[in-house]
Parts: sequence; structure tokens; C-alpha cells
Amino acid sequence: MNLDATQQRFTSPERFNLWPQAHLHTQWPGTGEPGDPTFDQFYASQLPSMQDFTLQQELNRDAIIALLVKIGPSILLTHSQSGAFGWPVADARPDLVKAIVAVEPNGPPFYNVDNVAAPEWFRDASEKQRPWGITADPLAYSPPAANAAELSIVRQEQPDALDLSRCWMQKAPARQLPNLQKMPVLVVTSEASYHAPYDHCTVKYLEQAGVHPTWIKLGDTGIHGNGHMMMLEKNNAAIATVMSRWLDGALARATKAR
Repeated sequence: MNLDATQQRFTSPERFNLWPQAHLHTQWPGTGEPGDPTFDQFYASQLPSMQDFTLQQELNRDAIIALLVKIGPSILLTHSQSGAFGWPVADARPDLVKAIVAVEPNGPPFYNVDNVAAPEWFRDASEKQRPWGITADPLAYSPPAANAAELSIVRQEQPDALDLSRCWMQKAPARQLPNLQKMPVLVVTSEASYHAPYDHCTVKYLEQAGVHPTWIKLGDTGIHGNGHMMMLEKNNAAIATVMSRWLDGALARATKAR
């Protein structure tokens, strides 16, 4: 990601006002601009991605499954781009996944959201980045879908709120994702991130497919001002505590249910 996009999306979105919640960002530790030591260190960690997003997911899915076969059942913690890797891992080997903690997972379903000037704010990208809904990889739907084109979808006519994007959903009756129903799932969304306008679409899609994730919006818990890179921000310990507490409860309940 180039310098401009890194500032706009990650370190100082409040200076660019590209989505309605961006002005709420306060937690980046520094100016968020080139020349600031924290920014420069962060930017040095950013690397190009594979251009083929489907192949990227396939390779990571297979690598993560191979790791879990070696180390045993584990909690999958994903963030952003890697959010699309976690779902196919859990779908293929639910026996190896104790829980999924999806921190602002890659989304929303089917189409990326392009940010445009107010008052429109949101526009669908031209191509389906996630033709299987939450992934570019095939998932085991019930009833089965032989290919992604068999998923019948419809877009909301009106958004759930003026500061939210419209969602793509399955037409009723929706195919289910039975393997993702076998473990606890948490979706975490920060207050000021570019995910704030559309993570609800991922949650709604999972709900429609019978998954029933827990959705924690950090602002609702009293944790304010975070962007997409919340793990690097000033209040990251408070965010980690929220996730850890959820895991303690969710895993205890899952153990009792067995």
C-alpha cells in the first residue's frame, strides 16, 4: 500500500474524511504521517500482496490447515486480509478450530466498497472479490453450490443507517454454512475504521447462513477512537482484554455443550 493510502486507511484517516466515521480516529500513537518514527516503522513493515487473491487464499488455507494438523485444535485469530483465510480453514477442518476471532475481517460479502465523496460515501467495486460470499475460495454450503454462480444474491435497497453501506445478501431461502456453525465466532469492529460502515454486512451474511457470530463494536464497550490497525494503537491492551474475556466465556460454553 502506498504512502497516501496507508495514511488514509490506517494511520490518520481523520485527516481525509473518506467515510462517515473517519473523524472519530484518535488512537494512533503519533502524527500518522511520514517522518514520524512510529509511522516510518509501521510503513517499513508493509509488503506487496499476491495479485491473485483467490490463489492467496488457497495457499494460506492449505498452509494453515497443515500447521493445525501438526499442533492440534487451535483458536484462529484473523485480521483484515487474513479474515478471508480463516473461514475456509474452519470450513474444511472444523475439528481443528476451537474458535474464530475475526478482527475486521476482509469484506464485505461479495464486493469491495469503494469510498467516494459525501453524501454518497460508498460504491460497489466493479468485480466480485469474494464470489463465495465471505471468501474467494469455495465453501461447503447446504444445499451445496457446485460453483459460486449458484449463490443467488440481492442487494439491500436502503442501508440500515445513513452512515452504513448497503449489504449484499443471499436471496431467501439462504444456503447455510454448517461447518462454520460448529465453533464460536467473534467479529470485532473499531469505531473509526473504514470497516465501521460495512462489517455489519459480514455479520448479517453469517447470521443468514446460520452461523450466529458475536459482534463486538468497540465503541459500544466504551473503547473509542480506534482505526483498522487497532492492535498498534494506544489502547490496544483494552481491546485485547475484551477479546480475551469473550474467548474465556465462549470456550467454556463450548466445552460444556460437548
